[in-house]
Amino acid sequence: MSIDLRISGGIVVTPSGPVAADLLVDDGRVAGIVGADVAAPADRTIDATGRLVLPGMVDVHVHTREPGYEHKDDILTTSQQAAAGGVTTMFGMPNLNPPTVDVTTLRDVFDRYTASSIVDWNHNPAPTKFDDIVPMAEMGICAYKIYMVVDTGRTYPHPAGTGIHDHGHLLQIMDRIATTGKRFIVHPHDQALMDYIEGEVLARGENTPQGYASAYAAREGVIWDTAIDVVLRLAEASGCPVHIAHIQTRRSIDAVRRAKAAGVDVTCEVNHWAPFLSTWHDVETLGPYALSYWVPDDNRAAVWEGMRDGTIDIASSDHAPHTREEKEIGWTEMWSAHTGTPGIQYYYELMLDAVNRGELTLERAVDMVARIPAEKFGLAGVKGSLEVGADADVVIADPAHEWTITNDDVLSKIGWTPYDGRTISARIERTLVRGREVYADGVVVGKPGDGKLAAARAEGPAAHAAVAAGSAAEGN
Repeated sequence: MSIDLRISGGIVVTPSGPVAADLLVDDGRVAGIVGADVAAPADRTIDATGRLVLPGMVDVHVHTREPGYEHKDDILTTSQQAAAGGVTTMFGMPNLNPPTVDVTTLRDVFDRYTASSIVDWNHNPAPTKFDDIVPMAEMGICAYKIYMVVDTGRTYPHPAGTGIHDHGHLLQIMDRIATTGKRFIVHPHDQALMDYIEGEVLARGENTPQGYASAYAAREGVIWDTAIDVVLRLAEASGCPVHIAHIQTRRSIDAVRRAKAAGVDVTCEVNHWAPFLSTWHDVETLGPYALSYWVPDDNRAAVWEGMRDGTIDIASSDHAPHTREEKEIGWTEMWSAHTGTPGIQYYYELMLDAVNRGELTLERAVDMVARIPAEKFGLAGVKGSLEVGADADVVIADPAHEWTITNDDVLSKIGWTPYDGRTISARIERTLVRGREVYADGVVVGKPGDGKLAAARAEGPAAHAAVAAGSAAEGN
């Protein structure tokens, strides 16, 4: 009797480290990791000689733009970029129209993923409707997401219904989320400080990319540091697992390091722009196309240090596409531009390029993009690792393929990438989701609807109560 697939001759990156072995796949799962001499007839064989065989990326921070902003991207086009970029599971964000804030809007988004995504998926709703928090958890989500921010001069990308700014309200929400065992993703931001800092910059007439970049990084990143201090203290007080988005300052990284040592259940993420697209040169030459944020050199050094030592647990893209028209206004009116940058298509390859440059070990890079996000967001043993019994979410990459990223390769509707013209040294050749190819030899081959909900395992007091209730019902 044969198995479905044998990936032979490659270096398989397992939870225990890289090993020269063949990966066996059957019925959508990893069936074995064996030596080349082990007999295992297969219906199909992929020759991975000279290649890395990696777990697919679990990207917990992705803006698909659907519903409401499909002119930028949609679930299908985002999942196509994911497939090309080695992302086999993506989590969407709630800043949509309507925003994902309750069971009704979450069900609608789930239906959209079911119809359109070619990779596996989940979605992070905003927990701003108190009575919907537990019911949304029961639908299989892995996390919630809020913004501690109110936009200045615009209503997007942080629409009403997705923000919590009052600290008492934030603690109340954390107390409720803690009962579900889910992780709470927080976009940190001290709005009162930002109002003052932005006001000073705009009063000087500096409504430019440089002014915007300087405002958000002002005083060594004080708007980030104070907000993160609050989130960490409230996480400790509530017992709510938290995840800090957009980590980018030395003080914030040190604060997370101390919180972890004190036993706070906190993870944090680095987005593609922090290590790879955040220099002052980028701000001056790419302007609005580079913003997201400016990360000054000392803070960027701290980011790399945190990536290496494990303080920064997770690499997630913060894929945030906007059209050229929405960016161009930023050259003269940056506070009217839509900020954020596309990133899901190239982040894994940029991380592998960093490995080749000696910035990270291969094991650390794979932990950040795959193993740790799966583990911390309730998908351990299913996603993020090449181990027997796990989903066969596999990326085959050439670690010695020099090539240049260009706008011509972009699969997003927006048609541009801030990495246009950048040469890197590794390339993804194939992506498989549950053993099925969705990207091969430069072509997306997955079909809409191939992706499935990557539901979190039940956990937390509410889940335990539900299990107990179910057991009692079975006994009646």
